[in-house]
Amino acid sequence: MKEKQIKLTKAELKEFLDAKVLEYNNPKFIESDPIQIPHKFSKKEDIEISGFLTSTIAWGNRKSIINNANRLMDLLDHSPYDFVVNHEETDLDRLAPFVHRTFNGLDCTQFIKSLKHIYMNHGGLESVFVKHAEKDSLQPAISKFKSVFFEIEHLQRTEKHVSDPLKKSAAKRINMFLRWMVRNDKTGVDFGIWDRLSPNQLSCPLDVHSGNVARKLGLLKRKQNDGVALTELDLVLRKLDENDPVKYDFALFGLGVFEGF
Repeated sequence: MKEKQIKLTKAELKEFLDAKVLEYNNPKFIESDPIQIPHKFSKKEDIEISGFLTSTIAWGNRKSIINNANRLMDLLDHSPYDFVVNHEETDLDRLAPFVHRTFNGLDCTQFIKSLKHIYMNHGGLESVFVKHAEKDSLQPAISKFKSVFFEIEHLQRTEKHVSDPLKKSAAKRINMFLRWMVRNDKTGVDFGIWDRLSPNQLSCPLDVHSGNVARKLGLLKRKQNDGVALTELDLVLRKLDENDPVKYDFALFGLGVFEGF
């Protein structure tokens, strides 16, 4: 049965969504969200590496995501940056048993090797995205990041764990990671530690929850949650707030997950 669309004027819609942003974009949100993992760290590189690895496995049951991300931090001795740049080949053996859905120990090992390559040869995660960012979008930068990530010898199977927006992917997990790193929400949820990028370049982490709510509110017409839908949603959210469009991720996600909207 087709979801009934709720009719609101643009002003009513903005007022409603802005109120929901205030409701969900606060420290209480951290308690049940995977963003709690990078919040365990204070060093910039630890935050971004733990955030990247956590967002990579952020699909499926949220409790399972958090448990497995915590397990992964255990395997990295709770010093992800130090492990990435200083590990010996034998240190990687401990990652072999790790599994989260289709992301397994082989993928995990490849990710650590690729991250080391990025920190040793490309100036770190932030630098790769900054280098390839466009004025109003980070989607081409995500695509370029994937090619840099896999420019070393790698397992073909692991490529599926990094999305490419230029192949029509909504790249939900990397867009969520970028929201964490770039957006400074002044409430202590998103980190805002990547100050060479701007929140107005971000795209919404589009998933089944935010997509369904966006359609019900008339923000999105396309039925698939793909790169085309993301572009459509981006345009609408930028009209609601051109400087911080992705703050509405809190509203859409909160309405879908916590309120069953």
